[in-house]
Amino acid sequence: MSVTQAVCLVGGRGTRLGALTDQLPKPLLPVGGRPFLDYIIHDARRFGLRKLLLLAGYQAGEIVERYQGKSFGDLAVDVLVEPDPAGTGGALRTASAKLDETFFLLNGDSFFDFNWLNLTTAVGQPGWTMNMALASGITGSRYGRVEVSNRRVLGFLPEGNSSQPINSGIYLARRSLLADIETLPCSLEREILPKLAAEGRLIGHTAEGAFIDIGVPEDFKRAQTYIPACMRRPAAFLDRDGVLNRDDGYVHRIDQVSWMDGAIDTVKWLNDCGYYVFVITNQAGVAHGYYAEEAIHDLHGWMAKELQIRGAHVDAFEYCPFHPEGVVESYRRDSDRRKPKPGMIRHLQDAWPTNPAGSFVIGDRDSDVEAAAAAGLPGFKFEGGNLLEFVKRSLRPINRHPIDR
Repeated sequence: MSVTQAVCLVGGRGTRLGALTDQLPKPLLPVGGRPFLDYIIHDARRFGLRKLLLLAGYQAGEIVERYQGKSFGDLAVDVLVEPDPAGTGGALRTASAKLDETFFLLNGDSFFDFNWLNLTTAVGQPGWTMNMALASGITGSRYGRVEVSNRRVLGFLPEGNSSQPINSGIYLARRSLLADIETLPCSLEREILPKLAAEGRLIGHTAEGAFIDIGVPEDFKRAQTYIPACMRRPAAFLDRDGVLNRDDGYVHRIDQVSWMDGAIDTVKWLNDCGYYVFVITNQAGVAHGYYAEEAIHDLHGWMAKELQIRGAHVDAFEYCPFHPEGVVESYRRDSDRRKPKPGMIRHLQDAWPTNPAGSFVIGDRDSDVEAAAAAGLPGFKFEGGNLLEFVKRSLRPINRHPIDR
């Protein structure tokens, strides 16, 4: 089962930031020239989610005006305003009618750069109500710590220096959690999480990655350069047919897809290493009249769901439906998007904050390698075998982001 919804708590006052939040709610404070909440939306979209529910409270009108009813790619945003402050647990109970059976739950004032979908691998497992993302390697005495053993959260430690991980503010939750919110106001952190831990219903996934909480002035100031720097990351540009799935000739239906050996594991490995992962595929079958563009969208949507079940995701699928010898008039033309030209790569580089240093292209044809060269990137020709083994061999010199552990 794939998870399609995220719920974000954006109702706090942010009193520790003083006058900064007199007019704006904390999640809308500018970080690197854009509202902090935009970075959370960026990640929710990256991980293939389709619905984002913002639970607003303080200065809710600002959140409603900016986000209500808006879409960011395939991610649709809804805002729910709690009538009276009732704590983080109370805000969640207010939203009961809008919650999916399983959903991501996010703090609206913290950023943790890791693969959210690693939490979804617990979906088919019994015995848990919440799965929390734990950030390891975080120094400083301002954070409480989490005791965890074999993914089972045992309890919580007060603020202080410790080798234990911290609560990153990202969770996967089951809707059954609402039964534990019995009285209002209610704090998830102070009341619900300790209860779940004591009852053995709280698990955790420990990961290493960039983390920051903008709730205090010094970290809000540091976030101005820290978070934009985290957004700029190397990208893996992958051809589709012959790299991710077997090239059996104009593949355009689900029943035609045979994943290449190691393909899904490769996408997840790249996700966990911190790469953007993009698919760039020539789809001349549209120009030749073999199928419509809708078939491409449907197939890519299915592939995205199959990847998510395994904790993997593609950040964006790009395709070129044009061919100069096509039989469909509207598609019979040359295009700078058609490999070996670099148009699809260039478009993604303009649309996403990619870092050319460390970026690369993998394809199964010379045209893929030529497109890479035209974009100024290294290109690798995959001729079969296990894709993950090929990628690890090819990328050994590259300085990658920390891997989840």
